[in-house]
Amino acid sequence: MKTIVLASHNAGKLKELQAMLGDSFQVRSIAEFSSEVAEETGLSFIENAILKARHAARITGLPALADDSGLAVDFLGGAPGIHSARYSGSGDDAANNSKLLAALTDVPDAQRGAQFVCALALVRHAEDPLPIVCEGLWRGRILHTAQGKHGFGYDPLFWVEEHNCSSAELKPELKNSISHRALAMQQFRQRLGL
Repeated sequence: MKTIVLASHNAGKLKELQAMLGDSFQVRSIAEFSSEVAEETGLSFIENAILKARHAARITGLPALADDSGLAVDFLGGAPGIHSARYSGSGDDAANNSKLLAALTDVPDAQRGAQFVCALALVRHAEDPLPIVCEGLWRGRILHTAQGKHGFGYDPLFWVEEHNCSSAELKPELKNSISHRALAMQQFRQRLGL
């Protein structure tokens, strides 16, 4: 299983996951095979990751890794949650960030706690009865204004207390070692004995 397909059209995720996996696998994007997007009908990050992995394996015939991730804000009862990528309806990072800031208008820092969540699912084939599932959580809080130029998605709004900056101000190498995706990937590598 040297080649796996990533069940995502997101170039940012592909780059991050390939960097985290190093030479262990060649990671190819589902975009190389199809523009069809899996229907995310699950109610959790884990359910959606498994659905996406099975869909990618079915299309490509290759083992498939899916990442379902997003931001869960405490004050908003876990929203945007599994709808993080489409929170504003447009799927545009700037629009999603604007909607989040509007939803948190006048909410004090002490109530702006949040976590990035990443669920990884690997299926060896589309009907794999025992997917490998790993999850990472990265705690922080939501800023009042965007800061930083790195990363993607909600990174400019996610304050990382231990580094005294936003996720978008972290060097990519550092982010790739401490983020929700990095934590899930550490579990994933352990499960595969890498």
